[in-house]
Amino acid sequence: MKDWKQIPDDKTLETTAEKLTANGFNSIIVKNGEEAKKKALELIPEGSEVMTMTSITLATLGLNEVFDESGKYESVKARLNKMDRSTQGLEMQKLGAAPEYSIGSVHAVTQDGKVLIASNSGSQLPGYVYGSSHVVWIVGAQKIVKDIAEGEQRIKEYIVPIESVRARKAYGLPEDWNTFVSKLVIYNREVNPSRINLIIVKEILGF
Repeated sequence: MKDWKQIPDDKTLETTAEKLTANGFNSIIVKNGEEAKKKALELIPEGSEVMTMTSITLATLGLNEVFDESGKYESVKARLNKMDRSTQGLEMQKLGAAPEYSIGSVHAVTQDGKVLIASNSGSQLPGYVYGSSHVVWIVGAQKIVKDIAEGEQRIKEYIVPIESVRARKAYGLPEDWNTFVSKLVIYNREVNPSRINLIIVKEILGF
């Protein structure tokens, strides 16, 4: 199996960032997670409505606590956690679909500037694709792949097994439970160049 934890050289990172920007994704390269966190906080003003998507990257950087627990932001996740899905399901779906800011990560970025996100439920996709006015993605450089085919290979071969283990532990699921790529979104470009900021981190971050 391919080693999916390789950090590309600087030339590849720079070329990828240029291609992303040409495709409408504002791409920023930073040295480490600390710089990525600082940049994310610069991009999202205090007081903003923010939806933190489920992400190991955000958890590692401590951004869930900042956006959902500090009281400095209007946390959509905190509001959702207080609601009853059995009686407020539709309201919850609407709330999660179009927050002012969505922040999270992605599963693969191609060297020609495309982005892949896989999902089982699809809950994070509405905000990313269209609903949110602003999107911030923080992406470990190990997620850069040659092309879409390699991105899909990364998801199926590497992400699905790891995410299955994470979800079993997080949600108390049976040991034989495995996640599934129910939805796969491929972003070829973003029509609004000011909408999505993609922060590439020059270290292994998330999976």
